[in-house]
Amino acid sequence: MKKLNKRIISTILLLIFLFAFSACDNAGQKTTKDDNGNKKVTKILLLVAGNLGDKSFQDSSQEGMNLIKKKYGSKVQVKTIELGSDKTKFVPGLEDASEDGYDVIITGTFNMKQPIEQVAPKYPKQTYIVFDTSVDYNKIKGLSNVYTITYKQNEVAFLAGALAAQVTTKTDMKNINPDKKIGFVGAMDNPLINDYLVGYIEGAHYIDKAIKVDYSFTQSFTDAAKGKELALVQYQNDGVDIGFNVAGRAGLGQIDAAQSANKYVIGVDSDQAELFSSTPDKANKILTSALKRVDNTLLRAVDMYMAGKLPKGKTENLGLKEKALGLADNSYYEKLVPQDIRTKMDEVQKKVASGQIKIDSAYGMSSDQLAKVRQSAK
Repeated sequence: MKKLNKRIISTILLLIFLFAFSACDNAGQKTTKDDNGNKKVTKILLLVAGNLGDKSFQDSSQEGMNLIKKKYGSKVQVKTIELGSDKTKFVPGLEDASEDGYDVIITGTFNMKQPIEQVAPKYPKQTYIVFDTSVDYNKIKGLSNVYTITYKQNEVAFLAGALAAQVTTKTDMKNINPDKKIGFVGAMDNPLINDYLVGYIEGAHYIDKAIKVDYSFTQSFTDAAKGKELALVQYQNDGVDIGFNVAGRAGLGQIDAAQSANKYVIGVDSDQAELFSSTPDKANKILTSALKRVDNTLLRAVDMYMAGKLPKGKTENLGLKEKALGLADNSYYEKLVPQDIRTKMDEVQKKVASGQIKIDSAYGMSSDQLAKVRQSAK
């Protein structure tokens, strides 16, 4: 009788083990089955709060989807939907995507903060990956299915400022004057863009405290004509040799201005020199780009999801150390930027990544503190 009981217990334990094992694949991610008992592919949607083709932030998110498809192949089904610029469509678009049964919905930027907070709690079975913004986990209930990514953009902006400061004092480079003045064209005068501006100013002053920064805001992420107008004023009237565009599609106007004024520019988010390689007159004015590696971080997030290790219900703030940021090191950078500056930039980047160089952030700054940093560049 005792032997029989032992056999029954052993059988029950074996069945429990097999059931638990079958609920997960080898990577640890829970899987579902179709009606025939076959493993169901993971359906991943990129919901663009805007449009692709900005040669910047949104295009980098699409590149992330390409990396995901390349790595996981038939294990995933990926799709991208562009919501356009009408913000009234963001909540309905997110609701429609959630109803369509995607396992993972990826979206981003501050415009999607409120829609995610409103929609995600209604669909607890979906996983939401949100980049370049966070949600209020403390005040809004039901966000345990949301993982958010923010970036230490002040770190990569510091690198851009350090590069620009060296370029503007490099009198043996073409089209450089010794006025020690660099430019910055941002989109909105908000904490995100100011985080770039603070890092840019501190990076420039790390090289030379006499550097002045001429900054302007387009008040738009899409108005390229305004971006060009503001940049031309900096180049033609204010003695700027090199500018930094942090304005999405509007920032493309600054690249046009650099071409027209025969000056230099630092791109943002995507490798804009490579994106304009078919237009050499533009590409040869883009010394490098301050990359916010949305592509890398989306792949990283999906890797964690597939391994069952995505820290949902939390925000991760990623920087140079996690390879979420960096300057574009391409043929244009090697051709246009002298070796001594590139060597110095390697040194600066290592110091920032290791934490040896500390950089202030606009987030958490009072208006008086921000005004003081801005004034230091005038």
